[in-house]
Amino acid sequence: MLKTALKPRWIAALILALVVSGLFVLLSQWQFSRSTQTTMPPPAVTETYKPLVDTFVPGSPMPSKAEDQLVSATGHFDASRQVIVPDRLQDGQSGYWVVTAFVVDGAPVLKGVAATDYTIIPVARGWVSDPAQAAAPPSGSLELKGRLIPAEAPNPKPNMPQGQVAAVSSAELVNVWKVSSYAGFVISFHETSGDKEVSATVSGPMKTITVTAQDQGNKINWLNIFYAVEWVVFAGFAVFLWWRLVADDYRRANEIDEIDEEVPGDR
Repeated sequence: MLKTALKPRWIAALILALVVSGLFVLLSQWQFSRSTQTTMPPPAVTETYKPLVDTFVPGSPMPSKAEDQLVSATGHFDASRQVIVPDRLQDGQSGYWVVTAFVVDGAPVLKGVAATDYTIIPVARGWVSDPAQAAAPPSGSLELKGRLIPAEAPNPKPNMPQGQVAAVSSAELVNVWKVSSYAGFVISFHETSGDKEVSATVSGPMKTITVTAQDQGNKINWLNIFYAVEWVVFAGFAVFLWWRLVADDYRRANEIDEIDEEVPGDR
């Protein structure tokens, strides 16, 4: 077997197999390094208010760099477009979010989506323990400040009470409100008119929703881990294939020798 493996052609094949295997190992290391990388911006970025209209555009998925970003926008609430979202925890107590459409000044309009000539973003204005405590939004032009959150997946639960939805889903709310909308929502922290705070959480039963930026420090991309393992398997297979070809050559040589010994007159 060793004599066969030391033939020039198999030595050359081994070198080629090792080169290919080494490339696969490098690809595995690259995938593994990517598995612990995150495209999320650092807290120094997300915790600084940025204009919503400069952060991302309606009709497009929210980029990862925009997730959990503190944003600001000017516009006004559309009180006719308001829903209640149940099963929301606040300080260990289950309650409801009050979500209202906010008309964003300067936002582009998605043509063909709705008849409106403006674009909204759903705003979770506050938390209440009872739907009857949901207060009307402040009227008039104001400045909104809050945290930008990716839209939740649609959850069309049957037999929901009138005016309630199971998730803050832009796709679902667009069908309910019939309006051009951002693919995300804002959890409101401040609603000001001039220098005056006018949000319903200043007084009354509505409470400001408690939410912070997600911790991305230990986030692992398991798909990249899978690819890393896959490349290691390919690297091992390259060497195994070389060994298998050498073994086949060795067996063929032995079979020829055995045939020659059985019929020496034919030589």
